[in-house]
Amino acid sequence: MGLIDGIDKRFDHRIRLGIMSVLMVNTHMDFTGLRDLLEVTDGNLASHLKALEKEGYIRVEKRFVDRRPNTRYQATPEGKEAFSKHLDALERLLGT
Repeated sequence: MGLIDGIDKRFDHRIRLGIMSVLMVNTHMDFTGLRDLLEVTDGNLASHLKALEKEGYIRVEKRFVDRRPNTRYQATPEGKEAFSKHLDALERLLGT
């Protein structure tokens, strides 16, 4: 296996890396929580969430909480597997 085999380019941006890191350790997270935790703009976060959703790595649930719209996100089993493989490849690359 080559040194960079397993590195997934779909996680190459720090925001996508952050989104998946949060969703790996939380059952779900809403848009506002992700935005505040990652300290990014709404538009920037939305574009990266859409990219991960398109890949099938995250699931989106739109609902209402106290009559207000709320969108929350969850890592899919495929997303978790892909992210774990990506982290394993990074660890190999770093020699840890």
